[in-house]
Amino acid sequence: MSFFTTVALLVILAIPEGTSQGGQGVPLRCQCLNKERKPIGRLLERVEVIPASSHCTKIEIIATLKKDGGEICLDPEAPWVQRVLRRLDQRTP
Repeated sequence: MSFFTTVALLVILAIPEGTSQGGQGVPLRCQCLNKERKPIGRLLERVEVIPASSHCTKIEIIATLKKDGGEICLDPEAPWVQRVLRRLDQRTP
């Protein structure tokens, strides 16, 4: 093999190794780029709070919708979202 072929092969083999950081299912960046501020409380099936981490310095709140199971990001600063979170906190033993 030539030198350039060997280098190209090593580069190709190194690419998957560099992209697999963080383990399976762990996002390497913030998931919420746009956040919903309008009240949609009756449409919510489930709410997941993702705490700040080294990958995203902001708290993210991802809600699953009842109708189609779609996911939407909620603005943690919106008053109605804070009320939903307080209710969820009260229900958690």
